[in-house]
Amino acid sequence: MDRRYFLLGISGLVFSQILMGCGGKNQTHLNVQLLKGSIPGQVVNQFRKTLESDANLKFVPMNQILDLFKQLQIWQKPETKDQQGWKSYIPLIQSQKQSKADLVTLGDYWLKAAIEQKLIQPLETEKIQQWSSLNPRWQQLVRRDDQGNIDPQGNIWAAPYHWGNTVIIYNGEKFEKFDWQPKDWSDLWRSELRSRISLLNHPREVIGLVLKKLGESYNTENITQIPDLKAELLALHQQVKFYDSTTYLEPLLTGDTWLAVGWSNDVMPILSRYPKLTAVIPESGTAMWADLWVSPAEVEQNTLASDWINFCWQPNIAKQIAILTKNNSPVTNIVASDLQKPLKNLLLNNQEFFDKSEFLLPLPASVNNGYKYLFNKIKNSEQ
Repeated sequence: MDRRYFLLGISGLVFSQILMGCGGKNQTHLNVQLLKGSIPGQVVNQFRKTLESDANLKFVPMNQILDLFKQLQIWQKPETKDQQGWKSYIPLIQSQKQSKADLVTLGDYWLKAAIEQKLIQPLETEKIQQWSSLNPRWQQLVRRDDQGNIDPQGNIWAAPYHWGNTVIIYNGEKFEKFDWQPKDWSDLWRSELRSRISLLNHPREVIGLVLKKLGESYNTENITQIPDLKAELLALHQQVKFYDSTTYLEPLLTGDTWLAVGWSNDVMPILSRYPKLTAVIPESGTAMWADLWVSPAEVEQNTLASDWINFCWQPNIAKQIAILTKNNSPVTNIVASDLQKPLKNLLLNNQEFFDKSEFLLPLPASVNNGYKYLFNKIKNSEQ
């Protein structure tokens, strides 16, 4: 969840305008609130050209998934004093508070909470012609029960439109004197990297990468029963200079750290500007995240909303979204000639890595608390 707190000022092309059709009595409407930088402006323009002239489109970008989640809460629940306080700092929320959007961006990590709090409603997939052709893994991710847990027989609560993963990024200049370069999680334990690494300040991510090194799943529930987990975490802690989920790239650029674990949407925008940096997907697999379209509760699901989801899934449009936002697409592959060299490691879909990687799925509250307890205990131990 910390990933989406990061302000996306450097995360690809930013779409910030509002597109409106001419007013009319029989005008159709589409109101979308989306994550800033997740959809290029030219894609919205192309969609506009496919519609009748009297269609009214409004696309409102917001800086963080957290803002979008709180907007869903405002639409569904009476305002509290706390909401009135923080809302005054978000003008876009103030201006849109009277009008629910037809579609909203939400990260898959937030999907369980949105369903539990009844902030969203299932999608009417019969109106989304391309749903049946979507890879089964994406269909499984958004099929949930009424508590937001994965359920193969559950309703379809969202439509993914791009995704990324947790990666290793390192300063190649620092490794020129060695006969190896980082390729997998196990490299983080090498003696040369003592006090040279930054890790995300996120229990599921850090404990998850250790589990992956041990051949286990990111979504392991009985972590107290995993042999060597605590010992491996303590050994990794000796390698870490600091834990941070927002400013972990700056020390890498200045040379204070040699290697960082981070999210691909933070990492990819800077690779072409800093040739000394290299990013890789760990060979044994990694964590994945996805941004999704969801429908706010009690909003009539109109045809334009379904048309927009279908439009984002057209192969040529999905390819544009992926290349311009520097994120992967759930419906199309990108060829090497489409990409700058620094991005090829991360955007060329490797089926083997994809099959080895995992989404951070909802875990019982007691299990989540176990992750947090162990993570904090390790962080507070002496190095």
